[in-house]
Amino acid sequence: MRLFRLAQLGPLTLAADQSVPSSSSLRLLILCLLFFLSSPPGSGTSALTINIGALLDSEQHRLFFLKSIQEVNAHRLSNLPDGLTLNGTVITIQTSPIWTAMEVCQGLLATPVHAILIHHPALPGFQLASAAASYTAGFYRIPIISISSRESSFSDKSIHKSFLRTVPPFTHQADIWVAILLHFGWKKIVVIVSGTQDGRMLLGRLQTRLETEDITIEKNIELAPGAVNITVDLEAMRELHSRVYLLYAEERDAEKVYHHARLAGLFDSGHVWLVTEQALGAANAPTGTLGLKLLHNGQVEEHIRDTIQVVTQALAVSFSEHILSDPPNTCNDTAFTWKDGPSFLQNMLKQTVANGRTGMVAFDEIGDRRTAEYQVINVLPGGHYLVVGACQTDTDSQNTLKLTLDRRKMVWPGGMREVPKGFMVSTHLKVLTVMEPPFTFVDKTVSNASECEDVFQGLLCYEDAQVHHDLLNIADNPAREFCCYGYSIDLLKNLSVTVNFTFDLHLSTHTQHVTTEKNNATEEAVWSGVLGQLIQGDGALAVAALTIMPEHAKYVDFSKPFKYLGITILEKKQPKSSTLNSFFQPFTNDLWVLVMVCLHVVALAMYLLDRFSPFSRYVLPESNEPEDDALNLSSAMWFAWGVLLNSGIGEGTPRSFGGRVLGMVWAGFAMIMVASYTANLAAFLVLDRPQSRLSGVNDARLRNPSENFTFATVRGSAVDLYFRRQVELATMYRIMEKRNYETSDNAVAAVKSGELQAFIWDSARLEYEAAKDKECELVTAGELFGRSGYGVALRKNSPWTSKITLAILGFHENGFMESLDNKYIYMRNDTQCVADENAPATLGLKNMAGVFILVGMGIAGGIILIIIEITYKRQQVKKQRIARITRTAYDRWRRTVERRKKERVRTFNAVLTRAATLDMSNRTGSQNPSREPSPNKRKLERGITMSAGI
Repeated sequence: MRLFRLAQLGPLTLAADQSVPSSSSLRLLILCLLFFLSSPPGSGTSALTINIGALLDSEQHRLFFLKSIQEVNAHRLSNLPDGLTLNGTVITIQTSPIWTAMEVCQGLLATPVHAILIHHPALPGFQLASAAASYTAGFYRIPIISISSRESSFSDKSIHKSFLRTVPPFTHQADIWVAILLHFGWKKIVVIVSGTQDGRMLLGRLQTRLETEDITIEKNIELAPGAVNITVDLEAMRELHSRVYLLYAEERDAEKVYHHARLAGLFDSGHVWLVTEQALGAANAPTGTLGLKLLHNGQVEEHIRDTIQVVTQALAVSFSEHILSDPPNTCNDTAFTWKDGPSFLQNMLKQTVANGRTGMVAFDEIGDRRTAEYQVINVLPGGHYLVVGACQTDTDSQNTLKLTLDRRKMVWPGGMREVPKGFMVSTHLKVLTVMEPPFTFVDKTVSNASECEDVFQGLLCYEDAQVHHDLLNIADNPAREFCCYGYSIDLLKNLSVTVNFTFDLHLSTHTQHVTTEKNNATEEAVWSGVLGQLIQGDGALAVAALTIMPEHAKYVDFSKPFKYLGITILEKKQPKSSTLNSFFQPFTNDLWVLVMVCLHVVALAMYLLDRFSPFSRYVLPESNEPEDDALNLSSAMWFAWGVLLNSGIGEGTPRSFGGRVLGMVWAGFAMIMVASYTANLAAFLVLDRPQSRLSGVNDARLRNPSENFTFATVRGSAVDLYFRRQVELATMYRIMEKRNYETSDNAVAAVKSGELQAFIWDSARLEYEAAKDKECELVTAGELFGRSGYGVALRKNSPWTSKITLAILGFHENGFMESLDNKYIYMRNDTQCVADENAPATLGLKNMAGVFILVGMGIAGGIILIIIEITYKRQQVKKQRIARITRTAYDRWRRTVERRKKERVRTFNAVLTRAATLDMSNRTGSQNPSREPSPNKRKLERGITMSAGI
């Protein structure tokens, strides 16, 4: 066999290297040719054997496989090249993945094998065994063909590199569904799939097929494997328009779906159920169900013959190109893979068996069978099955399906024979709204319909199941019914009358409708709020402040705008920059200082001129008037102030000629200064304007903001998405992204408090906020940009869309929408604010408050001075009284002292006199002791005594 291969490879080697001929290559070529020519016909090729391995589930299938191999060798079927012989190696498959991988290595690769056929029964556990065999064979690039594995995981070529199969995966049943939908003309469907990988792959394939068709999925329900209670999801389906349900689930899950759907009335007349092959096998499949069944499924022997046919044809093509190298014969060498395996696999994928035992056999680029035949099964009363149609691939165009159905034999749910329409338009709708002034106001204290209508001209709205309790603070309202009124409610009432439908109004949770997360399986956005409810089928339409955007319109339908609007900016009016010292503004500080200095210098100069002038004091000839006094310093100061302040001067004028000349010059100076002051005061006070408003989104203060200038919008809103999309606004978006607010109410409050300088939001809401502001502090600034509109949102492909659009257009024409604007947004009847941009500026108390304060300070200063004067006067009077008392006391003391001094003198004189008398007496008695005092002596003593008394 080696020599045979060498003989065939010799010419190829020469051709590849003929530019460098050598004697050794020529000798080798001659020897090979001689050996080849000397061999009898067929003797060289009969030694080349191709081994085909198989993993089968029974002895019967093993024997049939070997028999089919022998028939190919005996009859040279499928253009088997001369010199090739097929040999079969079979092992029995088990449920253990590890055992299967070991058997592939030891029982098949050791042969070695060029391809492996695998079949397992439809029992739990064998899928993992097939996956283990596929992974092992794919690691060494050996093609492996399955005739029973239909799971979508085998289509993943990153894991199962060499896998192909003669049966289609379960996901291909979506193609048959689309063909049936197109046949009956059903436009809307509801899809119920299990949350397994196969379920998600089938849904993805269905969505891909429907992209080019006029068929929409109204609702998609994903069932968790083993789910027990699905009543809530099925009950919600009754609110949908579609009555066509597509179900993919395993038998056990399908039984639960059938049970709960029957309780929900989803198998009544008018409903349609299309199910896959697995769901059709449920024991309680209801009457009227249409299911699919793969033709030739379970016919193992036919699939074995078709598989051998594919392998044989691929071998013929491969050997016509070159001799295949030996495949790996052991799993011990992980670095060795079959280099010809990928090319052999590609040849197998290109093969087509036109008249196979299971029909036409052909593969797509990932190894799945693209041509398969299905039977359409109808469940009859009593649980009997009836084949009512078939679907197969067109032999001329393998991308086209040929569907044949016998409608006369079909029985539909409810025992009906007529084909259901597949949809139902209910005239009683669930309408959603959102609490957002001025479009929807919510009064939590009113829960009576008549009171709500009489007081607010509103409607009762019900708390939606998703509304957070802390949003509305509804702990005090156990009924959870509120009074909703406003722009949207008036619009809804007129729509219901015009379009002719009734409704229940439900209050939704979020004012913003942003994507909160992504589905891990589909990577599609999961929306919250009203849009999320509409997408999930929980509600027919929503009347609220919903911006029409491409991101929204991808998932829901919108009517024509009922309110055209744009994005604008809300800011707080800046007060005029008038302060208490506004009247000082006409002159600078240094000029005021110079005026004061000049005033006092002039007063002093006039005083000195009058003081030293010889003519400052004079009397007119022949006049009886007294002589005038010269101007003193106080009068000069009074005169200077009076001239400057333009007050009348009645006295204290200069008397000298030089003083009067200086007074005239000072009067001229005062006139010029007062006139200049008056002109500048008008400029500063009368023409004073606040800082100019923002001119729009291109204002320099927004494009290049300072640190103390803040602006923001609502996080995750339509305005936020607008700034995120606009490349030229990227800088603004980065700045305000970290400052954005959660709700518009919080942002408006921040503007009023001064925390936020500019709030960028929808013009309708901001115009309402500016109109209702009683202090007239809020204004909208700049031109509108990012123009859009609010529309009524409906479920995708809703039959109400066109009717509501026509009604809204009619409302615009008859002026109804304009009346709603005036009533709720502009509030023309209650407006209190007047635009003052073009009004003449007038002075107010705030402008001239400083002057009044100056007058008050003058009065207060006068009062303080008079108090000081009175206090001083009292102190002076007190001092004078004390001085007077002191002087009186002093006088009394002095008189007392003088009197006492005189008394002491008299006493002293008396004492001297008495002493002198006694002395004289003593002298007289000594001279004449017996004689009586003479008369002269007695006169002398009396005189001395009287003198002493004096």
